[in-house]
Amino acid sequence: MKPPVDTIRLGKQSRDQLVKIKRNTGIENWNIVCRWAFSVSIREETCPPLEKTSKEDGVEITWKVFAGDQSEIFATLLNVDLIRRKTKNADLDANELLHAHLRRGLGFLASGSDIRTIEAFLGKWLEIQPSS
Repeated sequence: MKPPVDTIRLGKQSRDQLVKIKRNTGIENWNIVCRWAFSVSIREETCPPLEKTSKEDGVEITWKVFAGDQSEIFATLLNVDLIRRKTKNADLDANELLHAHLRRGLGFLASGSDIRTIEAFLGKWLEIQPSS
């Protein structure tokens, strides 16, 4: 499967959130944090905000580094979500949706000050969501 994007470019706010999450949790690689951010955002029912943000002074990650060995899984998750969201926004593309998920997910992960260890991070974000 062809990657949905070649390079992911995140702006200064996202970079600052990555630095905070990395410092608080000890997770060494930004691509791992970005995978978590994508995962926590995509599980939300609502569409992430699609605002355009500056990508200056930020971070660049190739798709290969972001997705790693799970490239097909992440691409499939993104494509399924894109199909679901396109019913309400026909102009939406995979690049825009991926960036929106990463921005929202990083916001979720960086919020609060109670996360000081990887265990606390996992405890907060791996909790089982109640069935509706």
